[in-house]
Amino acid sequence: MGADDKIKAAGEKLSGKSKEAAGKLTGDERLEAEGKMEQAKSELRTAGEKVKDAFKKD
Repeated sequence: MGADDKIKAAGEKLSGKSKEAAGKLTGDERLEAEGKMEQAKSELRTAGEKVKDAFKKD
């Protein structure tokens, strides 16, 4: 996983956590769900990059 990809995934996860917390605080279910979705997208991207890295090592 390249450094740029790691930074992007981390930023996306942080943004998602912020949106989720703001949604919970304000009672905005849509914002909370959007935050959870961003976090899941970030985790999926990270997992995909780890798979790519595993195949590159062989």
